Amino acid sequence: MHNHPSAVMMFAAGFGTRMKDLTLNQPKPMIEVAGKTLIDHTLDLVGAAGLTKVVANLHYKPQVLQGLLEKRGVQTLVETPEILETGGGLRNALPLLGDGPVFTTNTDAIWAGPNPLSLLARAWQPLKMDALLISVPLAQAVGHAGTGDFIIGEDGRLQRGPGVIYGGVQIIKTDLLAEIDASKFSLNVLWDRILQSQRLYGLIYPGNWCDVGHPDGIKLAEDMLAAQNV
Repeated sequence: MHNHPSAVMMFAAGFGTRMKDLTLNQPKPMIEVAGKTLIDHTLDLVGAAGLTKVVANLHYKPQVLQGLLEKRGVQTLVETPEILETGGGLRNALPLLGDGPVFTTNTDAIWAGPNPLSLLARAWQPLKMDALLISVPLAQAVGHAGTGDFIIGEDGRLQRGPGVIYGGVQIIKTDLLAEIDASKFSLNVLWDRILQSQRLYGLIYPGNWCDVGHPDGIKLAEDMLAAQNV
């Protein structure tokens, strides 16, 4: 098993129900922010990080995304009949991703700052880490009303609690997936196992971040990008 990731899993299977009418006829990653689809924003980050082995899981209205992604060199897996969630989707993609650590990224966030994938690659220390999560301080999470997902220690180790937000991008080792019995499950199940060995780490993101999880998030993300370019 190699220790440095060269493959990325893009999560693009969700229903996007909070986007209401915007996802009646298209999957959420096809929603446009600042004249570019969410999936293209993500693909730009992946390309800029130099990652060429790219896999995406699809489920809701998969045909809309499948042709676009395959033209961009992305291998796709349509989850049927049920969506497998993030953990199950990652395990299902392992034959394409390989057996080493991998990047995973959500496809519904906009970043104003350095490429989060590149930051993770530089900070990854496989001898002590089983996962490294981009962690966004609350003050830099545009439009986010929650209290955070993790507490980050001075050494970068994470524990559950209010503090920083998981930004949806990480490097993670995948060997523990084989120990999970369920076919569909969240990545939280895998993180909980890693937390037990104190090998779950976070990396503070230095820029701003916006989760486009609801229609209002589109304008918030566009305003954030506009402010960055002033």
